[in-house]
Amino acid sequence: AAQGIRWVATRFVARLGAASNTVREILSTSASGECTLGRRMTDHVRTMPHGSPFEEVSDLSDRPAGYSVIGEVLRVQDSMEPQNILHQIFGFRPVHPHAKSWFSGAIGERKVGDLLLQLGPEWAVLHSVPVGKGDSDIDHVVIGPAGVFTINTKRHPGKNIWVGERMIMVAGQKTDHLRNSRHEAKRAAKLLTQATGIPVDAHPVLAIVEPASFTFRQRPADVSIMDARRLPRWLKRRRAVLDPDTLARVIHAALESRTWHATADLSIDPASIERFVELQRKDNRAYLVRLAWSLGISIAAGGAAILLLTSLTTGL
Repeated sequence: AAQGIRWVATRFVARLGAASNTVREILSTSASGECTLGRRMTDHVRTMPHGSPFEEVSDLSDRPAGYSVIGEVLRVQDSMEPQNILHQIFGFRPVHPHAKSWFSGAIGERKVGDLLLQLGPEWAVLHSVPVGKGDSDIDHVVIGPAGVFTINTKRHPGKNIWVGERMIMVAGQKTDHLRNSRHEAKRAAKLLTQATGIPVDAHPVLAIVEPASFTFRQRPADVSIMDARRLPRWLKRRRAVLDPDTLARVIHAALESRTWHATADLSIDPASIERFVELQRKDNRAYLVRLAWSLGISIAAGGAAILLLTSLTTGL
């Protein structure tokens, strides 16, 4: 009986510790989103013409991270019925089921966007770069003395990542991450070469947000794969390969939207960013509510088990 009591107590403490780590992550994410991105978007709003719901952007330098994906999230969210009080009491997620993958992807791209703020002024950082003739985009294009890098951001919270030369698996499931990363880099190199008139290489990077672990069976020779938190330092440590004149020429071409997409709509609606931030805040709050219910049930079940074991021990 005493061993049973210790077992119940140990399990409860372990559960509480895991929950506290998750809560700490949510609070940290919320603070980062509100302070960093919120401040940037406030600056955008201040520069908007009076009476205009959209901000006209002349090039790609001011395009927010994750903007294309956020648009998809909100498009799907518009078809969702508003939550009632019972949904909020029991912590139902406010994110439409069909928008969950977009929602998670947008969070990942915004986190990488914040990380890339650590790069110095010698780097040009572009987000949500529209390419081709449709709705495709490259999550991030980074250009600096070390060259051109296309960054494919993938958010896999708490998942184990297995890396081979030709395949990446997430929690045991095969993905197209390597193929897509290579395709984006080849496309960027081709478009920048055409725009500048000089050969331009682009190196693909796969940045994983919030992974549980990495297992590298064999690293691909042509794609760099890493935890997104390593990205700024990794970029800064690359050897310089572009002279100042070439760097300026490539950056000038990259900033021009027509380099990437002939008919890209560059208008930015700050209200969509604000809506996404609010949706993320509500989703975090719903998680905390579910966590509170789970911990409450665990406490009640643990207390009942201790009382039962105590009564059995007393009966003996």
